[in-house]
Amino acid sequence: MSAPFCDQTLLLQADFDGELDAAQAAAFAAHRRICPDCRRAAAEMGILRARLKREASYHRAPERFIRALAISTSVAAAPASTRRAAPWRRMAASFAAGAALAASVALILAPENPGLADAVTSAHLRALQPGHLEDVISTDQHTVKPWFDGRLDFAPPVKDLAAQGFPLQGGRLDYLAGHAAAALVYGRAKHVINVFVWPSDSSARASDVANKGYNIVHWSADGMTFWAVSDLEKDELDAFVRLWQSGA
Repeated sequence: MSAPFCDQTLLLQADFDGELDAAQAAAFAAHRRICPDCRRAAAEMGILRARLKREASYHRAPERFIRALAISTSVAAAPASTRRAAPWRRMAASFAAGAALAASVALILAPENPGLADAVTSAHLRALQPGHLEDVISTDQHTVKPWFDGRLDFAPPVKDLAAQGFPLQGGRLDYLAGHAAAALVYGRAKHVINVFVWPSDSSARASDVANKGYNIVHWSADGMTFWAVSDLEKDELDAFVRLWQSGA
């Protein structure tokens, strides 16, 4: 891996591991778009991760290894102020070792890859914590949509579904699965619906999934991918998505 010159590349490991908060991730994504060193380093790290996923063998770890992993996890949970970032020259090696470690216990810790559904559910749960749901609070789509200007490199569609029983509550910046995303917040009685939006080249029909007690509907349209998640009953969330897709 060639050595980069931009000191921002030190954030790549944290970005790949999902350790940056939404604001940091969005700022780094904007920087990476204009920095050839960071783009090159990200591409090389992405290739390395893909190779590890493709070529690493899977083995069931012995019980002593699982116990040791539990101990190391408790150490890793120490306050961030007690840790220091690894220099770039060791970053690739650390990443490879960590990915190999994750691969070796994947069949034990994650027998099925939950993929984006799990990331979306986690982002929804984070947003439900006090003070995290909206960055802009408004029921007016003409206030929420312009708020994203200059904060994202795309313009998310925002729809007013209040007349149909799903009022807009606001929006926020989010970051999940390597994507800077717009999060649109809707309500239904006392329930919250988060709609995550980011650009996509695919065109997928709506598909449903249940994850950790939450219902999720995913679809793609007009160059965007959408993930709606809520604790609403499946029929109600499906109705919300149909209204959104109908252009109501």
